[in-house]
Amino acid sequence: MAWTWQFETVDGNRVDPPVAVEDFSTQGDAESWVGETWKELLDGGVDQVRLLEDGTEVYGPMSLHAAAE
Repeated sequence: MAWTWQFETVDGNRVDPPVAVEDFSTQGDAESWVGETWKELLDGGVDQVRLLEDGTEVYGPMSLHAAAE
């Protein structure tokens, strides 16, 4: 199994991430990685991500923007 992220703008268009990306062997590894790099992704033009397992969407879109208070 390969876990990967799909990177998008706020309107759902795919974009290339501003950081090196890899495939992950577990969902937890993939989620930890995005938790560590979300700020760099956001600063590089990524607004939201989708988690994929072997090309099938598991969840998303998940916004990288802070929720309004």
